[in-house]
Amino acid sequence: MAQPLVIAVPKGRILSEAVPLLVRAGVEPEAAFSDEDSRALRFATNQPGIDLIRVRAFDVATFVAHGAAQIGIVGSDVLAEFDYPELYAPVDLGIGHCRLSVAEPAEMAAADDPRGWSHVRVATKYPHVTQRHFEARGVQAECVKLNGAMELAPTLGLAPRIVDLVSSGRTLKENGLVEVEVIAEVTSRLIVNRAAFKTRPELVPLVDAFRRAVEKCDAA
Repeated sequence: MAQPLVIAVPKGRILSEAVPLLVRAGVEPEAAFSDEDSRALRFATNQPGIDLIRVRAFDVATFVAHGAAQIGIVGSDVLAEFDYPELYAPVDLGIGHCRLSVAEPAEMAAADDPRGWSHVRVATKYPHVTQRHFEARGVQAECVKLNGAMELAPTLGLAPRIVDLVSSGRTLKENGLVEVEVIAEVTSRLIVNRAAFKTRPELVPLVDAFRRAVEKCDAA
C-alpha cells in the first residue's frame, strides 16, 4: 500500500484561510487541525490517502523540498527566501495577502528618503531577499538575522530599520515604526515536490482540485 500523501500547512495567520480552501479542494481536516492550542502535528482527513501536518511557515518549504511532505501551502516570501529548485509552485492560492516591506522609526522616516540610501543596516528573517533587493538598487545592505520580534531592533539599537511582513500595519504603528518601502507583494502558493509530482500520479488531480477551488472562490 502506498504511503499517504502529506500536505504541509503553515501555522499562524494563513491557517484560518487555508482550511476553507482545503475543504473546497475536497480535503476536510479532522477537527483538531484548526485548534492552534493542540500540540498534535499530524492530522487525518476525510481522504484515507491524505494526511496534513501543521508546521512553521519556513518549515513548510523544507518539508516539501526534501520530500517529507509532497505538497504544501506557503507564502511567496518563503519561496523567494529559500529558492529551492526541488519545488514547483503551480497555483497562486490568492490567500495570505500581505507585503514584505522596509520599516523604520517614524521620527527617522520624517526626514528620510529611501532613494538616497547607499548603505542600510536592517534586522530581518529574510536576509537573502533583502540582499537581492538592495543589490539591485545599488545599495549595500547589512542584514542582522532575527526570527521574530523584529520591531524591537530599532528601539534597542540592533538595527535602525527592519524588513518584515506587513498586513494591516498595526504592529508597526504600535511600536513606533512606519513602512517606507515595499519589497514585494505576497500571497500563498501551492507547492509540490518535483520528484513526487513525477512519481505520485495522485498529485495531479489534487493540484487540479486546488486550482478549481481557487477559480470557484474568484468567481464567487
